[in-house]
Amino acid sequence: MRVLVTGGAGFIGSALIRHLIGETPHEVLNLDKLTYAGVLSSLVPIDASPRYRFVQGDICDGMLVARLLAEFRPDVIAHLAAESHVDRSIDGPGEFIQTNVVGTFTMLNQALGYWKTLDGAGQASFRFHHISTDEVFGSLGDEGYFTETTAYDPRSPYSASKAGSDHLVRAWGHTYGLPVLVTNCSNNYGPYHFPEKLIPLIIIRALGGEPLPVYGDGSNVRDWLFVEDHARALRAVFETGVPGETYNVGGNSERKNIEVVKAICAELDRLEPRADGKAYADQITHVADRPGHDQRYAIDASKIKAELGWEPQVTFEQGIAQTVRWYLENRGWWGDILAKRYDTGRLGLAKG
Repeated sequence: MRVLVTGGAGFIGSALIRHLIGETPHEVLNLDKLTYAGVLSSLVPIDASPRYRFVQGDICDGMLVARLLAEFRPDVIAHLAAESHVDRSIDGPGEFIQTNVVGTFTMLNQALGYWKTLDGAGQASFRFHHISTDEVFGSLGDEGYFTETTAYDPRSPYSASKAGSDHLVRAWGHTYGLPVLVTNCSNNYGPYHFPEKLIPLIIIRALGGEPLPVYGDGSNVRDWLFVEDHARALRAVFETGVPGETYNVGGNSERKNIEVVKAICAELDRLEPRADGKAYADQITHVADRPGHDQRYAIDASKIKAELGWEPQVTFEQGIAQTVRWYLENRGWWGDILAKRYDTGRLGLAKG
């Protein structure tokens, strides 16, 4: 297959591309704007492959997208390009609407025009795969799970923009017949994760001797999905999923935020103890909660397991150990990001 990946220099996109180049014969074209979170060094392991090509560009640029579709002639569009950080969406929602809603509209329009040029077999095999989040479903109580039929109830500018893009994708499928797929995933983690996200942020700040900020009392629950498991799921969906269907992708690893932070601290205690002999957990500091912070997300991933044979292979304990070790062994990767673009400071205080 020829796979066009939008946002392929991001965390999940780069993991998908590394998987496709490393584990399949597919060809990949990576279209990425290279915003602050686009990191081409995440693709160094595969960027010499003759089956991989990178183009810097904006998904809102319809003429560019049309040209790339005509030249590359993809069998699959894996649409991952998105602004994704909730705190950043609180401070500046406009970019989220532009990229996540307008950008997805642009991709759909150009994909539809390209799809119409294909012959019958090409139209039947083409897939527009939109990768989304479980945050579109809102917040759960102490029990229950998000399923593919859960009503949408987004609570942040980020999740609202992703909900809007989900609806656009399904509308293009129903109205125009474009063969679309939607996946909604739980919180990803693993190597090459941009330092603004919880797990890499805690690792990096712990190593720097800085306070480890935990929102509120740390009781908010997330279902954690190792990013390489997610890459396998995305491949399974666009290779074998049924057009028009939605598949939830979860890690079966619910944890309170405070439990995640303490697990990271314990792993750091084991792998790189503090020079003063104290525990990294001593650096934990509770801070004001995020405005509108959803209490709990949890994914029911039984559909993708039953229909496509996918399930997570990496447990949370295994994944945290691998992730902490990777950040210890790859300080140059994240050190360069901190030096140039990001200071790990607090965002999302909703000051208006």
